[in-house]
Amino acid sequence: MTVVDDDAPGPRVGDDMTVEVALSVMAGARVEYLLLCDADDRCTGSVTRAQLAVHRGSSTYTDRIRLRDVLHGPLTSPAPRHVAVGEHGRAPGVLALSL
Repeated sequence: MTVVDDDAPGPRVGDDMTVEVALSVMAGARVEYLLLCDADDRCTGSVTRAQLAVHRGSSTYTDRIRLRDVLHGPLTSPAPRHVAVGEHGRAPGVLALSL
């Protein structure tokens, strides 16, 4: 897994979030990727909408699958984007959710 800089801009979510919730967060935040964080709130990688769409279209997909369950391969950093980042490295108006 590729480690992403903890100061990287973008919405941050826990890797225990379900794919369904992650897709909803992306749609609501109007972003194409999310930064994944571990239990210690350290960025451990990122996931794109396209990556999740592949898993969602799978015949083995269920709405209970978590991000960490489907992203067992190496993760890549998203292309650099200029996003206004608030306190704690989060994009304003975007909640870091974990289930």
